[in-house]
Amino acid sequence: MNRLVVRRVSAWRCCSCNTLKALLPILSWLPRYKLKWLQMDLLAGLTVGLTTVPQALAYAEVAGLPVQYGLYSAFMGGFIYTVLGTSKDVTLGPTAIMSLLCFSVVGGQPHRAVLLSLLCGLIQAVMALLRLGFLLDFISFPVIKGFTCAAAVTIGFGQVKNILGLQGIPHQFYLEVYYTFYKIPEARVGDVVLGLLCLTLLVMLMCMKMRLGSDPAPAYSRLARKLVWAVSTMRNALVVVAASLIAFSWEAYGHHVFTITGKTSQGLPPFRPPPTSDTTANGTIVSFGEIVDGFGGGLAVIPLMGLLESIAIAKAFASQNDYRIDANQELLAIGVTNIMGSFVSAYPVTGSFGRTAVNSQTGVCTPAGGIVTSVVVLLSLAFLMPAFYYIPKASLAAVIICAVAPMVDYCVVAKMWRIRSRSLLKLDLLPFFVTFLLSFWQVQYGIVGGVAVSGVLLLYNMARPQIKVSDHGALVVELNSGLSFPAAEYLSHVIHSHALSASPPRSLVLDCHHVSIIDYTVISELRNVLRQFKLRGVQLVFSRLQPSVLEVLLAAELEGLRHTDSVEAALLQTESENLLDD
Repeated sequence: MNRLVVRRVSAWRCCSCNTLKALLPILSWLPRYKLKWLQMDLLAGLTVGLTTVPQALAYAEVAGLPVQYGLYSAFMGGFIYTVLGTSKDVTLGPTAIMSLLCFSVVGGQPHRAVLLSLLCGLIQAVMALLRLGFLLDFISFPVIKGFTCAAAVTIGFGQVKNILGLQGIPHQFYLEVYYTFYKIPEARVGDVVLGLLCLTLLVMLMCMKMRLGSDPAPAYSRLARKLVWAVSTMRNALVVVAASLIAFSWEAYGHHVFTITGKTSQGLPPFRPPPTSDTTANGTIVSFGEIVDGFGGGLAVIPLMGLLESIAIAKAFASQNDYRIDANQELLAIGVTNIMGSFVSAYPVTGSFGRTAVNSQTGVCTPAGGIVTSVVVLLSLAFLMPAFYYIPKASLAAVIICAVAPMVDYCVVAKMWRIRSRSLLKLDLLPFFVTFLLSFWQVQYGIVGGVAVSGVLLLYNMARPQIKVSDHGALVVELNSGLSFPAAEYLSHVIHSHALSASPPRSLVLDCHHVSIIDYTVISELRNVLRQFKLRGVQLVFSRLQPSVLEVLLAAELEGLRHTDSVEAALLQTESENLLDD
């Protein structure tokens, strides 16, 4: 008896321990943490931190927010993900796409951006707890690619005005394109020269890093390789620091040559609940309900895109580095990050591909590297904010353009065209172009439109399954996919047109080898078809039924149901029945 009790207690403790580790993945690696891991995590965290600071400042510009909000959004993810994350490589923080989506919803209003972070986090956390991650599967690859390409073009062109030093440019894409070209004569020479110089340096350093990784026998010594890798990895920080020093030197002599960031709030953000109301410039108070109504479809699009982006990155690096992630736990980590981030004035964040790649390449061993990155950001907020006054907007624009340029994947169009080369309709391109074009109007409309078109194509394939009809004395109808209620009427039409409407009516074999599911609507339609065959004195024989489907059909007690284990046996049965009738 005592042994049984001990076993039960032991089993309960084991189950509780596994559940706790699933909810808090840090418990699975912290007890076996090593000194060597600490060294690698410190190096990776520091490297990613030096990449994060300039990018966060730049992405705040994309979101239409003061630059300090980029840093407010960049440190909470490191702490939360260390405790709740399941990937050692992923870094959470502001990204180009989330910044663009945030701007499209809140229009650069800080209080509303912070409230948006809270609501997105709550939605993401609820999705994780209800295990609704499968909803992301309905966003197809063409939709994702169409959106990322359009977002890259929108973000990249949106920074041209900062490269040229132009003011008063509208934010709507088509108007932005028109007025940017219209105001080119007003371009500031200093901004143009500095912006192009920064772009050139960033591209050169990026190419050096790519060559370093691809050349099997580089013409560098080991020390030189490390130096080139370090400089190219921290290229954003180095370029922004150099540009700031140039701007400071001109400003010190009273020459306002560059458009600089200007005054920013100094110090760490206060920890306080996000605002649930807002006040307009004329003093009108906007209630919580009115703010949420103003968010509209963005409340659905931003949480989903944040989850999609982060989980796609986590899966890619998990596959590359040979470990597994828990998708629902990732949802929870992002959700909690956005919830807690809203208490420190952050806007919505997600996983960053570029910074995750740097983290992985530097050799990070655990998610603890994110703590070091967060500390670097906090130190920047505490001590470096006055220096950010002199950061030229042209240099931040160059950082953004170089960050989003690789997202324009024009080769994917050719790949989708080749994959559908045997089809007259290149259907994969339809959701791609719908998403791509609509995203220039409103980003969320592009995603919703692309998902809607993909859904229509998916439903069309369900309603019009591939059916092969052949003649072997009796007709053989082969179903190449499952049967569900949208396909019931189409299957009935095919059977009627080929067998029952023929003169004289013909027997038919229904090959169901590929049918694994069937519903009540299909059964009702089959009952009617069997009755029509009986009235016309011909046979309908089912062949190669899956056991689960056969069980459902037998339970439905279809009158006149005949079935065989092979098409040949079904043909013999129809032939013998016809001979008896003759």
